[in-house]
Amino acid sequence: MKEIRWGIIGCGDVTEVKSGPAFHKVNHSRLVAVMRRDGTMAADYAKRHQVPKWFDDATQLINDPEVNAIYIATPPLQHEAYTIEALKAGKPVYVEKPMTLDAEAAQRMTDVANKLNVKLCVAHYRRAQPMFLKVKELLATNIIGDIRLVSLKMLQQPNPSLIAKTASNWRINPAISGGGLFHDLAPHQLDLMTYYFGAVKNAIGIATRQQENTKVDDLVVGNILFENGVVFSGNWCFSVAPQDEADLCIIYGSKGHINFPMFGNKITVTTNQTTDEYTFEPLQHVQQPMIEKVVDYFLNKGQNPCSGEDALITMKLMDEFTRK
Repeated sequence: MKEIRWGIIGCGDVTEVKSGPAFHKVNHSRLVAVMRRDGTMAADYAKRHQVPKWFDDATQLINDPEVNAIYIATPPLQHEAYTIEALKAGKPVYVEKPMTLDAEAAQRMTDVANKLNVKLCVAHYRRAQPMFLKVKELLATNIIGDIRLVSLKMLQQPNPSLIAKTASNWRINPAISGGGLFHDLAPHQLDLMTYYFGAVKNAIGIATRQQENTKVDDLVVGNILFENGVVFSGNWCFSVAPQDEADLCIIYGSKGHINFPMFGNKITVTTNQTTDEYTFEPLQHVQQPMIEKVVDYFLNKGQNPCSGEDALITMKLMDEFTRK
């Protein structure tokens, strides 16, 4: 392929700004078709984003000869079926996070991609953003010495502003989302931890439902021991008071610490009583750097920025924390 001609399955709210427009802006990439089960909404999206074709049936989009790569942006319930259908059609897939409902489904998706030798990438897009690449660079320079402990807090009130607003709140339906807001937000954080610190030796967690009006766990605590000896401790709670909201990751080393948010734009490095700050401009389309890497991979110009095997690790951690 000389150009990636994308088809989106599930052109909902998450694709309006975060990802959709980027497919037009990346070199050697075009968005040529979109699909949504509501044909009226699919047609409206196509018109507003200057997309030539729209469908209300995913199979028709997958089999359209103009489409040579598929981006799956539906809720997680449909990720496995659509991914496997596209892979069997011989078309490389870029699928949203979380990869799917659970690790077993993620394993099936990965196995099909490997068996058919068709490319599969997962949208853990923070791996490609400048701010999180800077954290990786700082760790590589040993600026805070030997890494000891990582502490993460994601504390949010019910219906947090970090979540993209949708017509129905499918994220709190475990049959559709896999497990509530934890399954929507934790993949960002857990994937970065494995990206920074490598192989997992052991993981354990606790999950519970503290609000009576929800069907999903709203409090999750998870601990990881990495093969290199680094210990991670994460706390996710989605029922705190507004004034208690927190989004903070602190990496402690033998010479200091690095702290940064998952949904912010500033890194702070403290060593020997000295503090340095690195501030980054907000990205117009948060997935654009990742989509650039995916396009290069699909065109055989680069490595897979996040494989099925990579994302499977995150799915296994979430299953372990929630005791699935």
